[in-house]
Amino acid sequence: MNPPPRILAIAGSDSSGGAGIQADIKTITMLGGYAMTAITAVTAQNTTGVQAVEVLSPELVAAQIDACVSDIGVDAVKIGMLGSAQIAAVVADRLQGIGVPVVFDPVMVATSGSVLADDATISAFERLMTIATLTTPNVAELAALGGDEAMAARGVTFLAKGGDADGDILEDRLFVPGAEPRVWSAKRIQTRHTHGTGCTLSSAIATHLGMGLGLTESIDKAR
Repeated sequence: MNPPPRILAIAGSDSSGGAGIQADIKTITMLGGYAMTAITAVTAQNTTGVQAVEVLSPELVAAQIDACVSDIGVDAVKIGMLGSAQIAAVVADRLQGIGVPVVFDPVMVATSGSVLADDATISAFERLMTIATLTTPNVAELAALGGDEAMAARGVTFLAKGGDADGDILEDRLFVPGAEPRVWSAKRIQTRHTHGTGCTLSSAIATHLGMGLGLTESIDKAR
């Protein structure tokens, strides 16, 4: 039996358990991975919104990453809410040259609509996108990053998620530099239970990548 893939989730804590680091741990564990965490912020939130946020220090975030990587080791990394430009920078420092797949969910706004990243933090995403194996913006995040053309000009691989777009048929589009886009289509599921969907998807992709699967197959299985 192969050992479980060691997945490091770098993200904020969600007190309701539906999103953030709690969703990451549940997803990684359900898929057979070993979940480790570096918490960037503590939030008081639920499905209706974010009531309070306390961002941790960049030094503490770095120490959590170092503690996991130096002892347990890591097979893949998932990045979610970062909390500040300073944390984004220190995470990039730690992951530069780490040599394992990195999935970056550029969290800016919670599903409820609450803002989770300021302009300085979003600007700091640039370096992380170049480090990441895959960046997974939703419709609003993709627009804030300049859209398809701006992302393609950066030369990064990204999955443009369509779950929050209009229409009954939704598309997720994978863009890999030098390749034709890959499109997944699905009928919209009518539900109000959408809290944490982006966290769950990115953690699932990271776990499958940590198992040694290819990018397209990892996305297929995660979806």
